Amino acid sequence: MHKHLFNLKFAAKELQRNSKKCDKEEKIEKAKVKKAIQKGNMEVARIHAENAIRQKNQSVNFLRMSARVDAVAARVQTAVTMNQVTKSMAGVVKGMDATLKTMNLEKISALMDKFEHQFETLDVQTAQMEDTMSSSTTLTTPQNQVDSLLHEMADEAGLDLNMELPQGQTGSVQGTSVASAEQDELSQRLAKLRDQM
Repeated sequence: MHKHLFNLKFAAKELQRNSKKCDKEEKIEKAKVKKAIQKGNMEVARIHAENAIRQKNQSVNFLRMSARVDAVAARVQTAVTMNQVTKSMAGVVKGMDATLKTMNLEKISALMDKFEHQFETLDVQTAQMEDTMSSSTTLTTPQNQVDSLLHEMADEAGLDLNMELPQGQTGSVQGTSVASAEQDELSQRLAKLRDQM
C-alpha cells in the first residue's frame, strides 16, 4: 500500500511539473504573438496565439489531473493510517484483556490513556484528510479574474478583445477565512498531540 501511495504522490508531482512547463511555453508563445503583432504579421500572430491557448489548456488539464491524483493519494493515505490505527487499537484491546485479568489498576489506567491517545490521533488525521480533500476539490477560478487576465494580455499586445463582461460581478473568493480558521485549529491539535508524545 505504501508503494502505491508513493507512486500516486510521484504522479501528482510529475503532473504539476508538466503544468509548469506548459505555463513557460505559453509565456514564450505570448511573447511571439506580441512580436508578430508589432511586425504587422497577423497570420503568424494568430498561429502563436493558438499555440499559447493550447499550452494554457494543457497546463490547466495537467493541474486538474494532478489535483485528482492528489485527492486519491489523500484517500490512500487515510486508508493506510486507519489500518495502522486499527492494528494499534487491536493491540491495546489485547493488552486490556490481559490487564483486566490481573486487575492491576495502574496498568489499566495506562492502557486507557493510550487508547484515548489513539482516538485523538485518529480524529486529527481524519480532520487533516477532510481538509486536504476539501482544499484539493475547490479549484474553481472566478470568471471575472479570467476575463481580467484576458483583457490585460490583450492590452499588452495592443489588441481589443471586444468582450462584454457581466456587470456587478465581484471576484472575491468566499470561504478563505473559514478554511484558514480550520487550518489553525488543525495545527493546534497537531501541536497538542506532539506535546503529549
